[in-house]
Order: sequence, then C-alpha cells, then structure tokens
Amino acid sequence: MIKLAINGARGRMGQRIYTLAQEDEGFRVVALWEKEGHPDIGKKIGELTINSHRDNIKEADCIIDFSSPLATVDLVNAAERAKRCLVVGTTGFDALQFSRIEAAAKHIPILLSPNMSIGVNLLFRLVKEAAGVLSDYKINIVEVHHVHKKDAPSGTAKKIASLINSGGGEVKDIKSIREDEIVGDHRIIFESDSDKIELLHSAKTRDIFAQGALQAAKWLVNKPAGLYSMDNVLFDT
Repeated sequence: MIKLAINGARGRMGQRIYTLAQEDEGFRVVALWEKEGHPDIGKKIGELTINSHRDNIKEADCIIDFSSPLATVDLVNAAERAKRCLVVGTTGFDALQFSRIEAAAKHIPILLSPNMSIGVNLLFRLVKEAAGVLSDYKINIVEVHHVHKKDAPSGTAKKIASLINSGGGEVKDIKSIREDEIVGDHRIIFESDSDKIELLHSAKTRDIFAQGALQAAKWLVNKPAGLYSMDNVLFDT
C-alpha cells in the first residue's frame, strides 16, 4: 500500500484525488497540506488535519501536488531533503522554477506533466505524429477552461505546441478562452487549401486528471531519481 500526501488538498483537484485515493485499496492518505493562511488549515478531513507545515513528510511514500508554481518549488525542496517521490500536476512554471525541478530530479524521482489525463497524453502522441505528416498545413490550437484557471495558454496547450514544433510542424496561433466552469477542452486544427483535420479532447470531469495522477504515483514509487512524464507511465518509455 502506498502512503500518500496531497499538496493543495483543498483545491478542486486535491479534493478529487483525496476522494479517489480513499476508494483505492492501493493507497492510504497520510497527509493533507495547504498553503499558509488557507481558511481550512487546522480543520479535520476524516482522521487527518490539514496543515501548512510538512513535518510529517517522511510518513509519505509519495506526494501528489496540484498547487501553484511557488508552492510547488517549495515542496520540491522539502521532498528532495526527505528523499520522497513527487507527482506534479501544477502548471505555469517560469524557466528558473523549472530548472529547480530539473535539479531536484537528479536526486529524487519526479513526474511532471501539464495534464495527467490518460486521454490527453494519448493525444500528445497523435498530435506529434500528425505534425510530422502534415508539416505544411496551417496549425492552430484552441483551448477552453473555466474562469478560475490562472495561466493562459494552458500548460497542455503549450505542451501540444512544443510537440508540434519538434515534430516538424509550426503552430500559428494558440487561442485561450476562459468561461463558465468548463473543465478543459483542447482542439488542434490542421488546415490546408484542400482539407481540414481536427483533433479534440474534451474533459467531462476532473476525475480524469485525479485518476491519472494516482496511476502516476503507483508507477513512480520505487523508481530511480529522474524527471519523468505521463508518457513514461503509459508507454513505458
């Protein structure tokens, strides 16, 4: 059984990860963390108290993080000191923050993905293949998320653009839309004078991200130090 800590425990993703982990016999949640000053600090969820400190980090085998770039980097430092593996679903890192994650991954296993969904990570592969074949097409990305999402374009859209560019295509534009409570839609449009091809992933619930994060945690435990992605989990690369 994997002893799990959740950072960003009272966020939308953190709450779903906690609920699904409670339903999975492969996990036991041992710690719930939130940022200092959060109104739920000190409250109990089941038998656990929500804390801003991580004094109990060594009780966990693995940590799942959906928080903010600054909070994630702080957590990376703590996980590195405690020698604990870390699954990161946070997005919006700048170059310096990302380099800190890369440096820590030399000492502990870290799985970093802008999107934990199994379907989206399959989409990543399809997009890269399509870009290689349709390199002379005009390529655009449209991503739609809920109004609470802070980063735009989304980390998923940036990842898709990076895959297209490395695969031989060129993304002309990324359009970001924030409206209502949309979980997440990503549409990739390949268009020529003769035809148009579209790839679309539409998330119905946040459970797809929570399920993917838990699958990632199961895969990551006992792996050697390194920086991994969901591609490693799904395709054993």
